[in-house]
Amino acid sequence: MSNELYIAAASSWLPERMTLDEAERAGLVERARVWNTGIESVCVSSDKSAPEMAVLAARAALERAKCEPEDLHLLLHACTYHQGHDVWPPASYVQQFSGGGSCPALEVRQMSNGGMIALELAASYLTANDRPTALITTADRFCLPGFDRWRSDPSSPFGDGGAAVVLSTRTGFARIRSLVSVSDSGLERGSRGERFSDAPMASGSPVDLNSDALVRELGVEALLNRIQAGQREAFDRACAQADVKFSDIDWYVLPNLGRTRMRAQYFDPFGIDPQRSTWSWGRQVGHLGAGDQFAGLAHLVSEGALEPGQTCLLSGVGAGFTWTAGILEIIAKP
Repeated sequence: MSNELYIAAASSWLPERMTLDEAERAGLVERARVWNTGIESVCVSSDKSAPEMAVLAARAALERAKCEPEDLHLLLHACTYHQGHDVWPPASYVQQFSGGGSCPALEVRQMSNGGMIALELAASYLTANDRPTALITTADRFCLPGFDRWRSDPSSPFGDGGAAVVLSTRTGFARIRSLVSVSDSGLERGSRGERFSDAPMASGSPVDLNSDALVRELGVEALLNRIQAGQREAFDRACAQADVKFSDIDWYVLPNLGRTRMRAQYFDPFGIDPQRSTWSWGRQVGHLGAGDQFAGLAHLVSEGALEPGQTCLLSGVGAGFTWTAGILEIIAKP
C-alpha cells in the first residue's frame, strides 16, 4: 500500500458461552446435526442487543488506542442480522454511546465479510482524505424467533458478540501490508429466496440458510471451484502486495466456520496448519457474523500470541460472494 496504515487497537465483547451439551439438554439442537462441525460452544447474549455489544467493544478499543472523540474521522459499523430496531441506524447509536465524536457514522452490510470490507473502505477514506483515525465495529445477536443459531445453518453454528478495531495513519501495533477484496456476484443467488418479499420475514422464520439453488444451477464441484478461486485470488493478491509468501505467514485469522467448511475452504486447499490459525478459539465462540476477524485478532492480542516481526493474515468471506484478505506486520507488542 502506498500510504502507511496501522491497527492501533483491537477488542471484542463476547457474552457467556453455551456448550453443545447445554444446548442439547435444553432441546435447542440435535447433536447428530452439528457434531461434525467441531463447534464445542457458542457465545449467547441473554439480554444485550448487537449495538450494545458493539459499544462495549468500541469503548475498549478507543481506550487502548488512546483515541479521543475529536481524533475520529470515520465510524463504520458492520453487521449481518437484525440490530434490534426496524428502519434505524445502528451506527449512530454506536457513535453516541461509545464516544465516537461527530464524524460520519455509517452502516456496512456485506454479510460475514462486512467487517473486512469496512476495514478496506475505512483505509481508503483515511488515505484519500488525509485523515488520521477511523473506528470500525461489528456486532450481531442471532436469536429466535428470527434466527436459529443452531439450525439456520447447521454447518456453522452462530455466536453473538461485538468487536472493534481502531485504524490509524499515525501509529499502531500492526502495520497493514496489504488489503485486497475480490467479488463474484454470480454466486449471489445462493442466499436469495425464490421471490422478493414486501416485509421482513415474509417468507417465514426462522431464517433458513440451507439453500441449494446454486448447487442445482452450477453443481457441487463447480460451486466449490468458484468459491476456492475467489479465495485464492484474494490470498494471492494480498501476498503479492505485501511481498510475502503465504506459507511464511505466522498467524491466520480465519472465519469461524464448521470443521468441514474449514477443511474444504482453508486447511486442505491452502495448507494452513490449524494450530497457526484461530480455529481452536473459533470453535468455542461460534461464527460471529461480520466480526470473526476483529474478534479473532483481539483474541491473539489478549493471549499474547503476537510478537514483533510476525505476520498475521485476516481472511473474510461473505455471501454475495466477496472475499477480503489483509496481511498485518506486527511492529510492537500490543
